[in-house]
Amino acid sequence: MTKILFLVTQSEMGGAQHYIYEICRALNSEKYEVLVAAGDPAFVKATADKGELFQKLKNTRVRPVYLKRMRRTPWPWQIILAIWEIRSLLKKERPNILFLCSTTAGLLGSIAGFLYKLKIRDAHCSHAAKLKIIYRIGGWAFRDPRPWWQNLIIFWAEKITARFKDLIVVNSEYDWRIAVKKRIISPEKIIKIYNGIDPEQLNFLSREEARSCLMSTIKHGNSNIKLIGCVANFYRTKGLEYLIESIYHLSQQHLSQLNRDYHNNRSSTAIIIGGGRLRPKLENQIKKLGLENKVVLAGRIADAYKYLKAFDVFVLPSLKEGFPWIILEAMAAELPIVATKVGALPEIIDDGVNGFLARPGNSRQLAEKIKWLLENPQEAKVMGIQAKAKLVKKFSLQKMVQETEKLFA
Repeated sequence: MTKILFLVTQSEMGGAQHYIYEICRALNSEKYEVLVAAGDPAFVKATADKGELFQKLKNTRVRPVYLKRMRRTPWPWQIILAIWEIRSLLKKERPNILFLCSTTAGLLGSIAGFLYKLKIRDAHCSHAAKLKIIYRIGGWAFRDPRPWWQNLIIFWAEKITARFKDLIVVNSEYDWRIAVKKRIISPEKIIKIYNGIDPEQLNFLSREEARSCLMSTIKHGNSNIKLIGCVANFYRTKGLEYLIESIYHLSQQHLSQLNRDYHNNRSSTAIIIGGGRLRPKLENQIKKLGLENKVVLAGRIADAYKYLKAFDVFVLPSLKEGFPWIILEAMAAELPIVATKVGALPEIIDDGVNGFLARPGNSRQLAEKIKWLLENPQEAKVMGIQAKAKLVKKFSLQKMVQETEKLFA
């Protein structure tokens, strides 16, 4: 039996955790013994879903392991302690495969794996030498919107530790090209595997039930209101401030027709589901722009995808992305989508066919795309149908699992 240790920085749900969840529950328990190690939820701050990954894996045969030293942005001494903790876990569990699933886990885990594989004179020596280290990225962290010198440090950290990894998995052509261009690792060691889901496994609430639940978050709603939806962690990379700005533009006089709709009780409200460290900043922006009745920060909601059918338009205003799962879920819900031209999104959304693409950081363009979809519901509905058709054809869960299992050989 092949023993696989998945390592991720934190146990809150995000893109990397979603991938682990989908893969773990799909793997044959008679062929694979699976462990998932993540940061101890006691150290996860500003989240309401501490340990949600492990909560979702409760009914599977996956064994959880909490790491006390793992942090998203560790201090130097914490880095040393985390590497040692991971190495100790490898010595204890002796997995065949170490599967690293986030940037911090990828950097620290690969160093720990390298140290574990060093020829040491003990019983672990022969087994350790055979350890296969796989690193999956959901978007290169050195492309994040941060000071250039910080991204330069992260880039060189990725490049140096790449020599400790046997394979690097990317989930988009975009990130594959970056890896090749930057010479992070030999091209033959870079594998592209698209994210995939099974629409039949998604338990969407009906439109009526989902709207009824979300309408309770709106102070001045009515039955004719149009709902603009977004599901994202409140991180800088998600560009949520530009979505808020776009709602402000929608309310201005120069968009006269839509503005009249507000006064005819057919207004639109944006509901952003999620949470994170930027919430106070977003709240201040909403207040400053006078959008208290137009933008709702609904907080974290477990299995937020279930409420997607409540929305008339789904928007993802990211400044940087890998391959966002929520877009696949919005496609499964047959929603018209407005997203930005970042990461894998241009590979998922055919602009003007199954959704719209806007330039990242351009709130006015977001507003225009949202406005068009709200004013053209029939065309928007066709776009939603086209989106699901592409999902079924190209981004299946079965294909993702099959291609991932090939890596274990």
